[in-house]
Amino acid sequence: MSGRGDPVATLPDVGVGIDDATGVPGKSTTTVAFDFGRITLDDEHVLYLFGAPGQQRFWFLWDRLFTGALGAIVLVDQRRISDSWYAIDRLEHQGTPFVVACNDFGDSHAPQDVRDALDLDPAVPLLMCDARSRESSKQVLIALVEHLYSAVRQGETVS
Repeated sequence: MSGRGDPVATLPDVGVGIDDATGVPGKSTTTVAFDFGRITLDDEHVLYLFGAPGQQRFWFLWDRLFTGALGAIVLVDQRRISDSWYAIDRLEHQGTPFVVACNDFGDSHAPQDVRDALDLDPAVPLLMCDARSRESSKQVLIALVEHLYSAVRQGETVS
């Protein structure tokens, strides 16, 4: 999502002692709810987007959120790659197809290093992105749809 209108609060007010800001010294806000968006492609096709916060306090909701999803995007903060393990584990457990998008905040790693750190299956697409950029975010969504379409063409079931 664009970052504009995201449900956030000032970190000192809400997240102190709750959210781990290790590795992100300039972090001044924290997520306090889920994001939702809708993109109408044409009269028959609509993408519904649900943004799940990565903080551990939201993990209990993820399995329900992933149930029935056709696919997912794991947005990796390259400053804290290991924070993405839980999301990937849950998606693999649910059998939900996904792509991994590495958000570039200037602390970028080589894509193969990220793939290795997350132990990603070679079939899982890995993209570099800037989630603050509309065009970059659009390319990640397109990559997910293409990944899902490819799976259907190969005879795989998409939830």
